[in-house]
Amino acid sequence: MRLLWRSDMKLFAAGISHKTAPVEVREQLAVKQSVIVDLAFVVKCFGHLDEILLLSTCNRVEIYGTTRHATRQIKSLFQLFCAEPRDLHQQIYQHEDAAAVRHLLRVTAGLDSMVLGETQITGQIKNAYEIARHAGLTGRVLNRIFQKAFQAAKEIRTRTGIGRGTVSIKSTAVELIGKTDLSQQTVMVLGAGEMAESCVRALVKKGTKSILISSRSFDRALDLATRCGGDAICFGYCLFEMRNVDVVIAATSSSDVLLRRDDIENLMEARRNRSLLLIDLSVPRNIDPSVTGLENVSLYNIDDLEGLARQGVQARRRERFACDQIIESHVAAINEKIKGDQSRHPWGWASREISIIDAIPQPT
Repeated sequence: MRLLWRSDMKLFAAGISHKTAPVEVREQLAVKQSVIVDLAFVVKCFGHLDEILLLSTCNRVEIYGTTRHATRQIKSLFQLFCAEPRDLHQQIYQHEDAAAVRHLLRVTAGLDSMVLGETQITGQIKNAYEIARHAGLTGRVLNRIFQKAFQAAKEIRTRTGIGRGTVSIKSTAVELIGKTDLSQQTVMVLGAGEMAESCVRALVKKGTKSILISSRSFDRALDLATRCGGDAICFGYCLFEMRNVDVVIAATSSSDVLLRRDDIENLMEARRNRSLLLIDLSVPRNIDPSVTGLENVSLYNIDDLEGLARQGVQARRRERFACDQIIESHVAAINEKIKGDQSRHPWGWASREISIIDAIPQPT
């Protein structure tokens, strides 16, 4: 006799994204990777959850989980992410059961991203899943669902052209810089992590000859500079070196404002007011948004870049219907399994909540 999911178990997905909240709200909920497991245990305890996975990216903060309790309080769990109480009710979405599965499949495949069809989100979700799994936060339910999401994303990449010519936010930033000759510009990148490295590689590919890399960890900055042909700058001297750069890209995981308005005011005086382009890819933001009021200073944050990125997605939009069909085929297969289980177990042990998980094959 196999053990079925209890009839009172509920699966849910809840969160905020670039579609429901601007960057100034998303940055308040963003979770550092170094504390995401600890916070997940806190949320699991307060929410009376059986399983949980936290996802925090530049564009979304989400909770995936299961519970045997009422789900009407799920949205209130996001208060645990904030330093101060906030009214987030209208900006948080919540899906349950099959709708939660559909949402996860769409997010994993890049169909809910700022840039339609982008692939980075798939890797981010795989990383979040592995972290949660290794910490013992996931179990039979979430393990099966996330494996199904990865399977569907792979099928979409294989069977459709949704990923062809995909423009990421990072490459959009590079295209913005490249409106003039990149070989004649000096670009400083703040950060030396994955996001910063992808920016540096895109700059090199586009012909940028002079790249300065500055990070609070000089060893990491030096390593990235060595691998990409740039120069490492001590973080304490980055403002001094900005006197001679054309572009500054902030791409760190820091929760602090690294460039304040008075810093840029003093910098512009030292530059004799020569124009400066600032691109802030970080969430939370690393550049004080008030610098937009300074003469000859242009600032783009990650939401600003979304509009530019959308200009290159028309071809991918034509593939969306095919992607949706694949997603719905997976959901339909689950629903068929549900109906079969209900007919075989009419006394409650094969309710909709039970069989939605049994419909998903175990990971191999």
